[in-house]
Amino acid sequence: MSIYVGNLSFEATEADVTNVFKEYGEVKKVYLPSDRETGKMRGFGFVEMETENQESAAIDKLNGSEWMGRILKVNKAKPRE
Repeated sequence: MSIYVGNLSFEATEADVTNVFKEYGEVKKVYLPSDRETGKMRGFGFVEMETENQESAAIDKLNGSEWMGRILKVNKAKPRE
């Protein structure tokens, strides 16, 4: 399972996101896509954690919270169709 993190600050780095999520368990992977043409952050990302319980705890605590001046949207990532 993977977590979708939306409305991220364009200044956020993978290390920043890891530091926030590690409070809820072991972070296996953070992916923050960037615009192919400009190289700038696109304002969203994905986080994978060690267990589903850790991911659920992170979603419950972080969804709707303020971080770096923005209100985060955190939920289970939907598979690509």
